[in-house]
Amino acid sequence: MAGTTSTTDETRFGWDRIENAAVYAVMYGLALLFFLPLYRTFQLSITPTEEMGTFKLFPAEPTLTYWQGVLANNPVIYRWALNTLIIAGVTTLLVVVIDSMIAFSLTRLEWRGRKAILGIIIASFMVPPVVNIIPLFTLVNRLGMINSYWAVILPFVAGPLGVFLLVQFFRDIPEELEEAARMDGFSTPRIYARIILPLSAPILTALAIFIFVWSWNQFLWPLIVLQEEAKYTLPIGATTLESVYVNQPNQLMAQMLVISMPLFVLFLLFQEKLISSIQMQAATG
Repeated sequence: MAGTTSTTDETRFGWDRIENAAVYAVMYGLALLFFLPLYRTFQLSITPTEEMGTFKLFPAEPTLTYWQGVLANNPVIYRWALNTLIIAGVTTLLVVVIDSMIAFSLTRLEWRGRKAILGIIIASFMVPPVVNIIPLFTLVNRLGMINSYWAVILPFVAGPLGVFLLVQFFRDIPEELEEAARMDGFSTPRIYARIILPLSAPILTALAIFIFVWSWNQFLWPLIVLQEEAKYTLPIGATTLESVYVNQPNQLMAQMLVISMPLFVLFLLFQEKLISSIQMQAATG
């Protein structure tokens, strides 16, 4: 009997090892697939033009000439980076403030129609964003905001995603805290600022990082409403460079990497918060 149990344990241990090996093989394989395009981009950016005709894992004479050229000879990239930073930063700030106030009023204040308003906000998830482009453009054009930062920022300030996430989180905050605060003389704005917001720091941080990254990578809407090269954001600028350097892939790849660098640095600094924001959206969505 003891021999049979031992054989069963050995068999199970063997299958566990095979299963673990298969999981590692799939995960490392996927990681390699994601890494290869990035490596190829970097490899091209340091490959001299004379070596462009042959494929090598690493160039025989790597050079940083194209990186230096991008940083020294293309001042417009700095302008695009500043535009993107302003738009992404202001959008993130307004989304966090306005969405948290909307979620607070929907979960902590008693007023007629709040359930219907929440239902409309949730129902707006069903509407494809592309459907709103023409009405939004018409409205922004009538307000005279075409080719301005506000044309990119304002249409996305009160998005349903942020409100929905914060409503779910605010509902879990015990009402006893709010009641105790009112007994101590706290007003409603003070409860929002001194109790609800500090307790919601994790979800607010995750939402802020997600909105910043999403706003930074916006392409279609800024392409429609920004009409001067000096007002472009980095994703739009990247597409204009493709047509200029279509016959110089090493120069083009160096520019693409320089343009991608700010978000890469942001990811390294806040990767745990960014991953947690994605997990929160998956849990609620």
